[in-house]
Amino acid sequence: MNFDQENDDYCFTVARMNIRKYRKLAGITSQELADKAQLSYQFLKNLQSKKAVVRPRLDSLYRIAKALDIELKQLFDDID
Repeated sequence: MNFDQENDDYCFTVARMNIRKYRKLAGITSQELADKAQLSYQFLKNLQSKKAVVRPRLDSLYRIAKALDIELKQLFDDID
C-alpha cells in the first residue's frame, strides 16, 4: 500500500497492523484481546480489518496496548 506518512489514515493503518502483529505475538485471539481491553469483539474485529474505516479513540488504543502489555507508542512504530 502507498500511504502518505503525514496522513491520519496512515497512522491508523499502522496501528491496525501493529495490533494484529502484537496480538499474534502474544498468542491470543481477538476475543481474548477484546475481553482484556474491555472492548467489544466486533469493535476489535473491525479495527483489525484491512478495510477498516474505524478510527479508534486514543483511550481505546491505550486499553489495547495495556492488554497487549506494550507501550502505546509501539502501536505506531513503523511496519516491518
